[in-house]
Parts: sequence; C-alpha cells; structure tokens
Amino acid sequence: MKKQSRKEKPEPTPTVSRVLEDGTIVELVYRAGEKRTSLVIAEANGDWRYEDEFLTRAGERLVPYSAHNNLIANECVLLPSDVTDHGGKDRLREDVRAFLHRYTDLSPEFETIASYYVLLTWVYDAFNEVPYLRFRGDYGTGKTRGLMTIGSLCYKSFFASGASTVSPIFHTLDSFGGTLILDEADLRFSDAKADIVKILNNGNVKGLPVLRTIVTRAKEFNPQAFHVFGPKIVGMRHSFDDRALESRFLTEETGQRGLRGDIPVHLPNSLKEEAAVLRNRLLHFRLTYRNAVKVDPGVVIAEIEPRLNQTALSLLSLIDDAETRKSIGKTLLQLQEDLVNERGQTLPAQVLQIVAEAFTASDRPSISVREIADGFNARFGEDYDRTLSNKTIGTVLRKHLRLKTQKSNGIYVVPVSERPKVDLLVKRLGVALPEGNAAPRLDGR
Repeated sequence: MKKQSRKEKPEPTPTVSRVLEDGTIVELVYRAGEKRTSLVIAEANGDWRYEDEFLTRAGERLVPYSAHNNLIANECVLLPSDVTDHGGKDRLREDVRAFLHRYTDLSPEFETIASYYVLLTWVYDAFNEVPYLRFRGDYGTGKTRGLMTIGSLCYKSFFASGASTVSPIFHTLDSFGGTLILDEADLRFSDAKADIVKILNNGNVKGLPVLRTIVTRAKEFNPQAFHVFGPKIVGMRHSFDDRALESRFLTEETGQRGLRGDIPVHLPNSLKEEAAVLRNRLLHFRLTYRNAVKVDPGVVIAEIEPRLNQTALSLLSLIDDAETRKSIGKTLLQLQEDLVNERGQTLPAQVLQIVAEAFTASDRPSISVREIADGFNARFGEDYDRTLSNKTIGTVLRKHLRLKTQKSNGIYVVPVSERPKVDLLVKRLGVALPEGNAAPRLDGR
C-alpha cells in the first residue's frame, strides 16, 4: 500500500529558458570553471534563486541542460554564468556601447543602434516582431569583428557561418532560441542559401515556424516544425534578391572609412572576460524587464512605411530618449529611400512609369497594352537584350503590378478604373513622373 501511494517523479525536461504563465522566468547559467549548469528561477515579485530542478505548477519538472552538451561546453552558444545587478537600464546600455566602441569600429549611428539591439535580444520574446542587424561589405572590412563583438553580448548567442551545415542551425534555434550570429550569409551554395533565406524570412515574426521533413527510424517521412523566431545578426558581401527580406535589416556598410587607430588588430582576452561580466548584468536586465516591456505605439514614425515601422517597433519601444529615437528614425528613413530607389529601377517599376504617364497625359477610358509596350521599348529597350513583347508586358501588368487588363475591341487594355491602384503603386515604388504631372502623350497626338 505504501509503495502504491508514493507519487512518481515526473520525467525531467532539459530546459534552457522558459517564461511561465504566472510570470516566473527560468534561465540557464553555465559556470565553465566548474563545468556545471544551473537554473535561475525568477519569481514575478523580483526574487530569484538558483535551482538544480524546478517543478512548475503544471507538474512539469524542469532541469538544466547538461554542462557536457557540445554547444554549451564548446561555447557555440554563449550563456551567462551568474546574475549580477544590471545597475540601471541607461547605465547598462552605455556600458554596452562603450564595450562595442573599444573592440570594433562602427559608425556613431550604428553603434547606438547596436547597443540598444543588444538589450532587445534579452527581451525579444516579449515582442511579436524583431528587426535584424547586418554588416555588409567586402572581405577584410571588419564584418566578422563586428559580429563577434556584438554577438558576445547578445542573449544565448549562437555562432554559425554560411558554410555550416544548415540542419544544426535549425535544431539549435528550435531548442535554444536566442540570437543567431551568421557570417557569410550570402554563400554561393544554392541549397544551403535557400534554407538560410527560409530562416531569415520566417525568423523575425513570432509564430512562423519552418517546416522540414524528418525521416524517422522506421524510414517514414514526418514533417517537423522548427521555431526560428528571434534576433539575428548577419555578415554578407552583397544583398538578398528579395526586397521584402532586405527591409528587415538595419545595415552597417563596412569598409567605407579608415579603421580607427585605437581598435586592436587582434582581439585580446579582455573581450571575452568583459563580455562575460556584461552577460551576467544583461541576465539581470532580462529578469527585471522581460515581463514589463511592451510595444509602444506612440513611437511609430509617421514618415516611413508601415512595414518598416512594424519591423523596428520593438527596438524603438526600448528607447526612452526622444532624440535617440529621432536619430534612429533618420536611419530608417534612409533605408526606406534606398529600398524605394531600388524598387524604382526594376522592370515592373519601369512599366508602371509608362502606364502612369499614359494615364496622366490622356483622358481616354483605357490604355492599350500595345501602347504601353511600345512606350516601354522606346524608353528602356536599350537596357534589355531584346524587345519586350505585348504578352510580356501584359504579364508584368497582371502578375507583378496586379493591374487588371481586359479585352476591348479585340485588344487588351488597362481600364481607367485601375488608375487609383496606379497612383498608389507610383508612390510605393518611388516612380518619378515629369514635373507637374504633365507627360507627353504616348499616342503622338
């Protein structure tokens, strides 16, 4: 009878971090010298303690990941070792900025952004969307140094390169969460690059896992959802082809100026030591602020597109100083201008320019696709190795610009009812029209 009444211990759940429904925060710490891991349990009232296991109210028994886990033991994932008083949000942020300034050469604007981004990584799961940071430039321009310096402070940083096998990246992000630090993200191997792009496309919004097919021991195909949401800092030489993906990055262009003379050529041991101290303070920052931070709609920047506001809102919500938000707003406006300029040089934008000018110059009920094709080839034909047919232009109108075409008197036309769409697209794609909105008639009349 005594044996039957004894409650069996629940099976242990190896845990890296968890935020429970009652506000309790569970975090893994790793003491390399002792080769030991523990859980920090922070109650909603601010009290915290170390535990080797923790039983949740739901009856789940949480235990720390093993200190012998390869990712932890080899410091592929960087963890704090202790909880140290963060000393106040402003002071902590300034100490992070000073650390970045000592070990890597950033523009003043990006240095400020990066220091706030480090703080954001430690509370990112309180938001539904996060932006990415990026270093872009040729080899030897400081991309890797920037990644290593900023990455050494971020929440559960996981370092990988574009040449890495992609499968461990998926599994690590799914198991550990945290911040992906990815060097050479625009590698040439197409299959791996496609998988990296999936992570980046889905990884800035909560609730968009990447599905991958896993083969079981019974050789059955079993789709598995990998959660890849979280902050990411990447280094690359070029840009991604996907404009939507490009809009997720706050970018530092490297190699644009001479290196500061006080930057060490080789990273000293002090970087690792100082980073460890700061990570312990940043853990306390998380325990203090994770359940308090939230999106602040009041920091939305009216002059930029909703998509950019949506992406940057989590970062802006952490910034209390209005002047700093204004400065970062200028960076976002420049990013928007760059994206608009790039969109304005694409084939759809060039076709749109011809359509918009045709509607501006004419009061006819429709513009023929043939007229649009003739106008396009006359103005932009030299940019292409062939004359674009009416059919090709029609495809651009329907598939890329989403403009309706219809048959009228035996020919395809764009009806004047599409004019409101055209006007919106002109603004979105940054298409330049003649001053005064007066354009020469395309029909020669």
